[in-house]
Amino acid sequence: MRDQHTIVITCGKGINGILKDEIEKLGYRHLVVNPYSVEIKGSLNDCMHLNLHLRTATRVLLLIRRFRADNPDSLYHAISKIPWEDYLYDNGYVSVTSFIKNPSIKDTRFGNQKVKDAIVDRIHGQRGRRPDSGPARDGVVIHLHWVNQDCYIYFDTSGETISKHGYRRIPFKAPLRESLAAALVKSTRWQQHQPFINPMGGSGTLAIEAAMMVRNIPPGLNRSNFGFMHLKAFDREQWAVMVDRARENIRPSVSAPIMVNDISLEALRAAKKNAEWAGVEQSIVFDHGDFKNMKIPQPPGIVILNPEYGSRLGEAQKLTKTYGEIGDFFKTHCNGYWGYIFSGNPDLTKKIGLRSSKKSTFYNGKIECRLIEFELYQGSKKND
Repeated sequence: MRDQHTIVITCGKGINGILKDEIEKLGYRHLVVNPYSVEIKGSLNDCMHLNLHLRTATRVLLLIRRFRADNPDSLYHAISKIPWEDYLYDNGYVSVTSFIKNPSIKDTRFGNQKVKDAIVDRIHGQRGRRPDSGPARDGVVIHLHWVNQDCYIYFDTSGETISKHGYRRIPFKAPLRESLAAALVKSTRWQQHQPFINPMGGSGTLAIEAAMMVRNIPPGLNRSNFGFMHLKAFDREQWAVMVDRARENIRPSVSAPIMVNDISLEALRAAKKNAEWAGVEQSIVFDHGDFKNMKIPQPPGIVILNPEYGSRLGEAQKLTKTYGEIGDFFKTHCNGYWGYIFSGNPDLTKKIGLRSSKKSTFYNGKIECRLIEFELYQGSKKND
């Protein structure tokens, strides 16, 4: 698998443009940008490199074969022709995931079973042994994308999703997924030599992602298992070289304050522990107290908040005051900064009382959210 294959790097809704830029900065040229993915050409070693370094991606899929299938029997037949014995160990472990929209399949688990049967039957016929299989994604992961008659079979070289960056062992309340947090940071006007202020830090994900960017710490550096590691073509020595090179390029410190504040001591303890596991605890200033009393360094820089959204009516009413206080905090404490609110409640964000300069749409799970940008200068104009 050193030849050039189609590689599909998936992402959350609304992140594809940010992912495209991230891939290009790693030296790759994009081929196709889709709503939930970016496609490039590359080898298994490229998949290894992408899994190690990408911050905003979900999975890295390596295309094995494209074909047409009308029903489960034709699917089984086509997959049985693939030389799986060249790719997989007969004493290994394989799991199957899928996205299926075909009239002959009412339950995707049946499609997954057909794929698994075709693979293990082929290997058993060639080698006399069949790999174990099951739902866990800690071995080889095969992904089927089947829409109408068009089938694509991939190696999911990530295995477990790479949208989790491995450090957040204490999530606290409703935390942002790490890949989304990284995308939000990349969507701001923050320059890495400027202060990064997170007055409602929660479990610290935004600040930790910012610190990892400044320190040039790859999100996959401390992860011990990827899907590609279980393929016959996995080059262990090449992986060791990639990891060593990544460690050598880590910067020892940040050049400007990265500050996290929270009114909850429990949240702050979680944030500190998560930062420690990410290797950036010494790069972040942690402060306990009401965000309105936070001391802000000299501008320029950014201040970013991810307040609660208030999904229930009673909760939203209680949060009206909080959002108004955020607006006051921006006006009185943050002159010269760019301010950002990430929220899934457009009615509450109106309570901030400032004219926004930009709004970007992201999805936190299934919730449509906005990252709203404010230019914070003396005498900011209110919304009409």
